[in-house]
Amino acid sequence: MSSQLDLLIVLINYKTPEMTCDCLASLLPEIPNSNIHVAVVDNDSRDDSVKQIESWIIKNSTDQVHLISSEYNGGFAFGNNLGISYKNANNYLLLNSDTVVRKGAIEVLLETIKANVSAGVVSPRLEWLDGKPQLSCFNMHTPVSEFLSAAKTGLFSRILNNYVVAKPLEESLSYSDWTSFACVLIRREVFEQVGLMDEGFFMYFEDAEFCYRVRKAGWKILNNPDAHVVHLRGGSSPLKEQTRLKRRLPLYYYESRSRYFYQTYGRLGLFLANIMWTLGAVITRLRSLISSTYSPDISEKQWQDIWTNFFNPLKKYTHPDDYKKT
Repeated sequence: MSSQLDLLIVLINYKTPEMTCDCLASLLPEIPNSNIHVAVVDNDSRDDSVKQIESWIIKNSTDQVHLISSEYNGGFAFGNNLGISYKNANNYLLLNSDTVVRKGAIEVLLETIKANVSAGVVSPRLEWLDGKPQLSCFNMHTPVSEFLSAAKTGLFSRILNNYVVAKPLEESLSYSDWTSFACVLIRREVFEQVGLMDEGFFMYFEDAEFCYRVRKAGWKILNNPDAHVVHLRGGSSPLKEQTRLKRRLPLYYYESRSRYFYQTYGRLGLFLANIMWTLGAVITRLRSLISSTYSPDISEKQWQDIWTNFFNPLKKYTHPDDYKKT
């Protein structure tokens, strides 16, 4: 493990062995160079994931894919950090299990980061299986964006357009505040300068917070839409579906939210984020009273959930395994 790789691909698996193997199958033709390896991190799936992935590695007779079986699920940042620490490399590609790498994508990403010396992070165009693009580049979450996300009115979004989190799709190289970590290439020097991902986040906001530190250190976040990666989202978190169904989001979402706003804007920023969200939610509630056809997607407990960990925003997250105990 003393030799330095040009690229280490870190692939996180959590109870999605079939998707992980499909992702590996798309990767294998793209890594003919022995200087590119893959570290598959099983985040304590407690199913037959390890067995299935081991079988895939043996079947495909590859010594470029390595399986790391964690005995603890410490979340998204924890799993990625475990993989990043496995081998030294010039660059690290973080990849979700529910992705399929299109032909040439890795080569394009590597060429992009080598050609753009100010870019510390490079992301591809994420797309659906049919090729339709997904929004994957973003502005920072701010107190104003919290208002917009709760108010959900086109008028306010147009007036405060610069604060809308999701950025419009670009057809050429573009910069953003942060990018989706479903697939992202990060150069070694970035980790050396800003450290690894913050394991105080179990899930959500860790990508935005990491990019905040990256930009603060002087690096840029670059997207190249010429690199195509399918993001199926089938193995990702259930956040969007739970929101649509007005179900209460997991506790770790709100713990991560508080941690993010505190670390990026301080306690006042966290307070303002909560107040602005509440103001937006009031507007949404008023709209639902005026219009019988409008149904807000705010859950019953969300009004109190946003204040989770307000007085101790850096408190360690409550692990999902412990939810029934608290």
